[in-house]
Amino acid sequence: MSSTTRRRFQHPAALIGAAVLAASITACGSSDTTSATSPATSAPAPASASAAAGVLTVRDPWVKAADKGMTAAFATIVNDGDTDVTITGVSTDVSRAEIHEMAMADGKMTMRQKQGGVVVAARSQVALEPGGDHLMLMDLTRPVRAGDQLDVTLTFADGRTQTFTTVAKPFTGAQESYAPGHGASPAS
Repeated sequence: MSSTTRRRFQHPAALIGAAVLAASITACGSSDTTSATSPATSAPAPASASAAAGVLTVRDPWVKAADKGMTAAFATIVNDGDTDVTITGVSTDVSRAEIHEMAMADGKMTMRQKQGGVVVAARSQVALEPGGDHLMLMDLTRPVRAGDQLDVTLTFADGRTQTFTTVAKPFTGAQESYAPGHGASPAS
């Protein structure tokens, strides 16, 4: 092999090696155990997005399996950067989607679209979790079965986007219902 050819392949190999190492380290950071309030593991979770691949790091992404109607996606979103990042939108290829929150209204807990999005402060993280902020998938165009992998795209206030892959899992944990008429206010 000529020295020109060797130089041409050294850099991509280093990048691939670094990406594999980063994904391995990130994926090993979770110590999930299955319990009544954790999603049951039915398939291995996809590797988390690495900071080098996008604006934020997405850890332990998953979506609640559902046959029809609505469901929700969850993850821990990490901002290793020096500036705050605001997530203003979300999209998937299986439904329309919004950022939702659980909040008190008229003395009861309701689910509603989160105005202004989710701010992930510099050098911090935000949990998207059952009973709290989450990514709401509405009007599913097909069932989301345990083990299915879905691509979810986040849109940021500055117009950038980032896509990550999440896995569907059965979940009965906090007993919230992601169906119309079950504590969810209509989408704005």
